[in-house]
Amino acid sequence: MLRTPTGGAGHGTADAGDRLVSIGTVLNRLREEFPEVTISKIRFLEAEGLVEPQRTASGYRKFSPHDVERLALILRMQRDHYLPLKVIREHLDALGRGDQVVLPAQAAPGEPPEAAGPWEPGEGVAPVARVGRAELLAAVGAQEAELAEWEAYGLVAPGADGGYDAEAVTVAKLVAELGRYGLEPRHLRAVKAAAEREAGLVEQVVAPQRRHRNPQTRAHAEATVKELAALSVRLHAALVRAALGVRFP
Repeated sequence: MLRTPTGGAGHGTADAGDRLVSIGTVLNRLREEFPEVTISKIRFLEAEGLVEPQRTASGYRKFSPHDVERLALILRMQRDHYLPLKVIREHLDALGRGDQVVLPAQAAPGEPPEAAGPWEPGEGVAPVARVGRAELLAAVGAQEAELAEWEAYGLVAPGADGGYDAEAVTVAKLVAELGRYGLEPRHLRAVKAAAEREAGLVEQVVAPQRRHRNPQTRAHAEATVKELAALSVRLHAALVRAALGVRFP
C-alpha cells in the first residue's frame, strides 16, 4: 500500500523550514538509493509534469524536500514495479487527494510484469502481443503488394514467428499515410537511416548498463532507452518544424 510521502528521499523526515536545493543537490541525495539516476532523468520527469520545482528569477530550478521525496517515490515505482509514467501520474494524483494506492506485486529481478496496454515512448514494458500478416493488412488498409514493397525496403519486418508487433503496425500505418501524399518506400530510406543512427546513439548511452550484472541496473537501462527514444522523437519533430518554418497547434 502506498501512502503520501512526507520526508526526504526516503531517509528521515524533512522539517518544514528546510531550504530549497539545487538539482545537483537533489541528484546527490537520490543517488544514495538510485545510483544510476542522472540530471537528464530528473529533467525528463519534470518535462513530463511529474514534479514541478520552483524557479528563481534567473531560471534555476529549486527543489523542496517534498519534491525530492516525490522523485524518489517515482523512481521506486519504476524500479520496483516497472510502472509506466501514465500509471505513476495517476497514483501520484490519488495520493494528492489523500487516497490510498495499492501497487502491483513486486516483480522478481529481471522479470518485469506484463504491460496492460500498447507501449508508448517513456512508459513501461512493451507488450508481446503480435498480429498476423492478414491482420496487419486489414489494420492498415493496404494490399499484399504494398506490404511486400515495404518489407523489401526494410521499413516493416516480421518477427521470427512471422508475426508483427505493435511498432511494426504503427510503422506500416505511417508509411501508408505518407504514400497517400506520393511518398514511396524508396523515398523513406533516408528516414529509416536517420532512425537507425539515432538508435545507435541511444545504444551507446545505455550499453554499459545493459551489460551490468545487476538485474535492476539492466532494467533501468531499458527504461532509459524508452525515455531517450521519446526525447529523440520530440527533438526530431521540432527540427522538422524548424526546417519547414511552420508551427503546429
